[in-house]
Amino acid sequence: MSPDLVLDIGRAAIETTLLVAGPMLGLSLLVGLLVSAFQAMTQINEATLTFVPKIVTVFLVILVGFPWLLKVFLTFTTTLLTNIPLYIK
Repeated sequence: MSPDLVLDIGRAAIETTLLVAGPMLGLSLLVGLLVSAFQAMTQINEATLTFVPKIVTVFLVILVGFPWLLKVFLTFTTTLLTNIPLYIK
């Protein structure tokens, strides 16, 4: 197994991770900014108010995007496992 191959596998793993986590993190960031702006405008300083909408957002993104997330994970895993004979050489 060459160092270039290891780097390619690592790069593909990082890309897959970012691709899957990106929508959840992006929407959570957006909701957090909106809640923070709402808190600043109304002067409500409740710490739990920021966490509940973010958790609900992440849950909804997982619920709605689960088929796509599963497809991305399965594609990466299938590619990795089917190429094991090539990695051994």
